[in-house]
Amino acid sequence: MRTTETRHSTVQVSGARLAVDETGHGPVVIQAHGLGSNRGQDRETGFDFSGLESTHRLVRYDARAHGDSGGEPEPTHYTWAHLALDLLSVRSQVSPQAPVDAIGASMGAATILHAALAVPEAFRRLVLLIPPTAWDTRAAQAAAYADAATLVEKHGLRALLAAQAAQPQPPAARQGRTEPQGSADLFPSVVRGAALSDLPPADDLKVLDRPTLILPWAGDAGHPVSTAERLAEVLPNATLHEPARTPEEVSAWAPLVGEFLR
Repeated sequence: MRTTETRHSTVQVSGARLAVDETGHGPVVIQAHGLGSNRGQDRETGFDFSGLESTHRLVRYDARAHGDSGGEPEPTHYTWAHLALDLLSVRSQVSPQAPVDAIGASMGAATILHAALAVPEAFRRLVLLIPPTAWDTRAAQAAAYADAATLVEKHGLRALLAAQAAQPQPPAARQGRTEPQGSADLFPSVVRGAALSDLPPADDLKVLDRPTLILPWAGDAGHPVSTAERLAEVLPNATLHEPARTPEEVSAWAPLVGEFLR
């Protein structure tokens, strides 16, 4: 029986070096985290798919300017379409020949959609956790990101954390907020990049026929169930799960994902 070991590497992309961890052996699954998280923090917030290590080669990486990855103070480097190029670079290094499965939360889910639409043959199956605001609901979220960037520039990251602490959490999220992981100096550029982003047009996604599992949660304006429902309508091979309403229901996603990928 193999013991689980973590193998560390980096991937060089334009303007950044990305930190990458791998565990397990078998078909490759790449996990992409959300805005302000990192490759380890997803476990702490409930998006823990370490059980896949017994059957898959699980690859986690820090998006640029997150965790241990570098970056530059250029907002366009943090748009979802640009982050998709980073994901494709990670895929090219860890599985240059075979398509991979991909799991992404929020920004990570958006990154996966952009990447899979650009190079569909690079992917086998997709898992989209808490898809973010998109299309009709995106403008308000983009404005909030722009305001957050200005707040950090004027008053520092602590001011943003205090403002976030005053906001209610989704009922399915684990209690307790975590600090954004990465460079505080780059964080305004990161959120400005998010403000410039949206999912690909719905009509474009109609050609993305990869089997896709969509796992939303309820009560979160930044990740509305309406995005998940619309994705389930336009993606031709999508399965939409009932929105999670408690942290325990989020924890139950791991076996669902394992069954879907197997």
